[in-house]
Amino acid sequence: MATGKVFERHKQAWTTDEVQKLHTLAKKGMALKGLAKALTRSEESIRIRAKADGLEIAKLR
Repeated sequence: MATGKVFERHKQAWTTDEVQKLHTLAKKGMALKGLAKALTRSEESIRIRAKADGLEIAKLR
């Protein structure tokens, strides 16, 4: 994978559907990389939104 990957959705607001999907997948135990791919958002964006919503994200080991 390229490390300089550009995310087209950078700084775009989260939709209600995206937030619901994040909550659903996070509660199922999906890891951060999977969430980022499923939601086409950066890992940092996922981390920030999850923290704001009080969600726990599964850790990769």
